[in-house]
Formats: sequence, C-alpha cells, structure tokens
Amino acid sequence: MRPRPPLAFALAASLLGLAPAACTGQDAASGAARSADSLALPVADPRLAASQEAQDTRATAIVRAARRAAPAVVSVNTLRARQVRAGSIWDRLFSGGGLQRVPGLGSGFVIHGDGLVLTNEHVVRQAESIHVTLPDGRTFEGGVLGIDEVNDLALLRIDPEAPLNEGPGEAAPLPVAPLGDSDDLLIGEWVVAIGNPFGFQLANTEPTVTAGVVSGVGRNIASQQDEGGFYLDMIQTDASINPGNSGGPLVNALGEVIGVNSSILSTTGGSEGLGFAIPINRARRIALDLLDDGRVRRPWVGLDVEPVTDGTLPRSRRVRVSAVTPGSPAERAGLRPGAVIRSAGGRPLRSPLDWQAALLDAEVGGELVVEVEGGSGTRTVALTPADLPSVTAERIQALADFQLVTLTPAIRAERGLVSEEGALIVDLSAAARQQLGLRPGDLILQLNQTRVRSAEQAAALLSSAAGRGSVRLAFERDGRLDYTWFYVTDDG
Repeated sequence: MRPRPPLAFALAASLLGLAPAACTGQDAASGAARSADSLALPVADPRLAASQEAQDTRATAIVRAARRAAPAVVSVNTLRARQVRAGSIWDRLFSGGGLQRVPGLGSGFVIHGDGLVLTNEHVVRQAESIHVTLPDGRTFEGGVLGIDEVNDLALLRIDPEAPLNEGPGEAAPLPVAPLGDSDDLLIGEWVVAIGNPFGFQLANTEPTVTAGVVSGVGRNIASQQDEGGFYLDMIQTDASINPGNSGGPLVNALGEVIGVNSSILSTTGGSEGLGFAIPINRARRIALDLLDDGRVRRPWVGLDVEPVTDGTLPRSRRVRVSAVTPGSPAERAGLRPGAVIRSAGGRPLRSPLDWQAALLDAEVGGELVVEVEGGSGTRTVALTPADLPSVTAERIQALADFQLVTLTPAIRAERGLVSEEGALIVDLSAAARQQLGLRPGDLILQLNQTRVRSAEQAAALLSSAAGRGSVRLAFERDGRLDYTWFYVTDDG
C-alpha cells in the first residue's frame, strides 16, 4: 500500500483541483476527510454567522437612534447663590445664614456646531457659573444667550475652541443633534429620552438612555417647580425621565429630537411613567428668537376666556370670551364678551389652558384664525397678534437694579393684575432678586408712605431714599399684597 500523502500536500492538491495518485479504501476515505476539514477552515463558521445575525438583531431602531443623538447630549452643571435664613441659634452660630452656593444639575443638547446648546430655563435659573460637559469628557464654560421662563427654555453658548480640560476629543468638532418635526407625532411610536440624571456620580460622562412611547400630545399640566404655573401643549411619554434629565432631548426612532424633556408628575420625585417634553418645533422657534433678540416675542390679542359648563359634566368642554381689552387686536377683529370660541389655530378648545397653548404657537404680526360661535351662527375671525403691551411700553431705569413701566389698562389686562395703578417690574438685577425676593412681574404699589402711580415716580422715590434709612416696598404678586424692606446706599 502506498503511503498516505501529508495533509499539506492533500490540501494543496485539492486547491489546485488535483487528486492524489492512488488512495484506496480506508486511507482514501481518511485523506478525503482530512482534506475536507482543511478546506472548511476559511469558510464562515455557522456559529459566527448566527452571532452576526444576533448582533444585527440587537442593533434595533432604538439602539441606532441613541447612537445618533447621544454624542450631542451634554451635562449642565451650575452653581447658584441661595439666600438661607438661620432658623435657630445653632444655625446662626455655625452657618450664619446669608448666601450659600448651591450646585445644580441638568442636561442639554448641542443644536449648532458654533456652540449653541438648548436646555431648560429652570436648569440655569440664577446660575452664577455654568459648565457644559460632552460625553467625550470635554468641559466648557457656558454663557446664557437668552431665557424663556414661560416655556422653560434657555439657549446657551459655549466656545468650541476653548475647552477647560484636555479631553480625548479636544480638537474634534462639536457633535450636533438632528432636529425632527413634532407636528406629526404618532401616539404609540417609539421614543428615547437621553440625559444625565446622576451627573458626575457615575464613573463616566456618557448620558443615560431610556426608551418608551409617545403616550399623548397636547397635554396641559401643572408645573412641578417651586413657583407653580403650567406647562402647555406638551408631549407625554412613558420613557423614564428623572431629576437631572431636564433639558435633555426626547428622540424618535430615527434619532431626531422631537422634544425637550422638562418635567415629571411624581409623588416620590422619581419617574412614574409620566414624563413631559416641550415640542421641538416650538423650541426651535424660541431658540431663533433668543438668538436674534435675546428675548421671545410673546403674542398678545387682548382677550380673556373662561370655561363653559352645562351643569351635567364636571369638566368644561368649551370656552367663551370673558373680557376684551379696549384697543386690542381682539376688539379690532370684532370679538365681544360672551362669544364661544370653538377652535384657535386649527386646535379645538375645551378649556382656558387650550387657549393659552394656542397663543404659544401664534406669531406676532402673523395670523391666528379662531372659530367663533355667536348669536348668528359660527364664523371665522382672523386675529393679528401684537407684542405684549408691557414690551412696547417705555422702560424707566430705577437705580442700577430695576427696569419699570407704568401700569396701563392694557398691561393690567395682559398681566391679570388686580391693582389699577403702580410701576411694573419688567427686569431687575440678580442681586435684587436674591436679596429682596422680588422678581419680574411684581407691581410696586407703595414706597414707605407714598402711593406709586407711575414708573417715573417710583424711580424718583428710590433715588431720593439713598442714605435715608430703610425703604418699605409694598407690591402685588399673584393677586396678593406683600412687602419687603431694604436700604438704598448712596452709590445706588
């Protein structure tokens, strides 16, 4: 019997299409088997193919969406001063009260490569310093370009060329989150909430990803923030949103941002499946306003509405006009108290909050079409929203801390104020906010024993109080009367 050829020879012969000269019986079968085994080595292992298929299955739309958006999601760390009152003799001895620096945490996302970052207003409210950190570890100093307290949005800017540390991506361009369309959302479609609820408590700076669906749209909810108020026309999701996620993006299955995560309804402070996001179409428009003017042009039409109930159902299903301001766009369009408004901007109105939500998406100088039900049937009326009266009114500078406007009937209606005279605070310094407890929207009614009737009078009274003892300032806030005391120094 001829000796069996070596394995290497058999493999080479097979690759060349040659067979061994003489292999018979068991030897031939054994050689063929070995040759087949050797030839099978370069072919994909079925187990590897199955593994690749499993990998492809794991990379779902949710995974791809997170990969696309997460690199542009940032952590926003702040430091703010908080007035602390000593509550006991021990507090006075050991802490002393006064101002304390308190850290804050939120999220945000880059919307432009020049360094524009969108986040929540409450994340950066009264912040003395802001630091923005990318998932790759780069940290930048942030500055506020503008805020919108009504919609809880803030636009920040960072310098892409000036990171505060030498992270791994120091020279890389800023990743930018792709923005989607929030007007055609589907109830039940997949969404991803991205943010950093833990800040730097975790070992890395990569954001957290949670998945869920769009639970609802057009939601009006009571704010969970300390100062109250409402969030209007929000996207509801069951994707987990926790403290620290505020300002981060809500992303669709394509990896496009369709909302800005803002609040949760919770009895424990954690996620309970009720999260809410600001629609990105509104956030985009507000960001452009803040970039252009540093403020948002708020539309005003000069009418108030009230709910209409038929006495059988506990909830309102319609709204009607309760008051119209003289000389307002509503009066010029022929609207009168008592008229029932069925829809505004194509949206059905079931409560006064629906009307307020419709105004949020109206534009100054644009057209807002309302469907009105009156004595002669249903008709459509085109309103042309104007700037808020308090915005167009002449501003008076008082000391170095206050900007005031004189209260007029239009401003009184705009702000829902009870008093008929006074000086409205439209802006004030951070020191006045922190030390006096005042805020924009407060109406100055009296300084010491003098009734205030105009912004000019209030400015004169404050200037004359310099170095002359304490000042007692009476003001209206949320329909209630309140007081604060302070001193005016000679340098203002």
